[in-house]
Amino acid sequence: MLYLTVKKQTLVPRLYLFPSNPGQIQAVEQQEIKFQGSKRFPNTRPEQSFKLKSYFRLNIPCSTSINPPRIHLIHRDTTPSFFKAVVKMTGNDIEMELFSDDERTVWKEIVPTDDYISDTCSTSAVLGAGGPVESSRTGSTKLQLRSVRTEFVKRVSRPVLNELLDGLLQHTVINQEEMESVKVIAERAEKARVIIDMVLRKGTESCSRMINLLGELDHCLCSQLQINSVGVPT
Repeated sequence: MLYLTVKKQTLVPRLYLFPSNPGQIQAVEQQEIKFQGSKRFPNTRPEQSFKLKSYFRLNIPCSTSINPPRIHLIHRDTTPSFFKAVVKMTGNDIEMELFSDDERTVWKEIVPTDDYISDTCSTSAVLGAGGPVESSRTGSTKLQLRSVRTEFVKRVSRPVLNELLDGLLQHTVINQEEMESVKVIAERAEKARVIIDMVLRKGTESCSRMINLLGELDHCLCSQLQINSVGVPT
């Protein structure tokens, strides 16, 4: 569960790690009441299960501090452990990466600037991880695309990825150098991950163009992901 709080020009993310447990979810929600302006932020699920009794480390490149350095994933009777970070708001998307005790990346997240500024400063409720995917696709195209990241990586085919790259280049979402760097990636899933993360970093208009291209290339996949073509400024 990811919560964000905006304090003047500082963003304070809190990432809770715990085994799936309704009681622990309630404990987190009670804990977060203490933080003024705290909002739960929709984040992607890990692609693989985490091992109990393992240690995890969070990295946010633009953070000024992250505490504690590591979290031990165990069952608890109290509020789960959480990482608390301090991030200066520089107008850039915030990248988060979680490492296992063997230093493998087990989870990645991108928090777009326009999403965390509007969502955390608003009094309206936002969805959290584990909520219905359909509900999380009613926001900006960035939020829509980010909410289907895991399923996109699982389902998109290699031919569609290659055509998608060509389309993104044609619409100047990516440049030639970026396209060439992705084409050399052999593994399909990793190529899909790199493409969607690259587009997410480029903003709402680029996300809209990718959604539209995907609709043209694989209508069936878009139906499965429940995303629809959107208007793009000319």
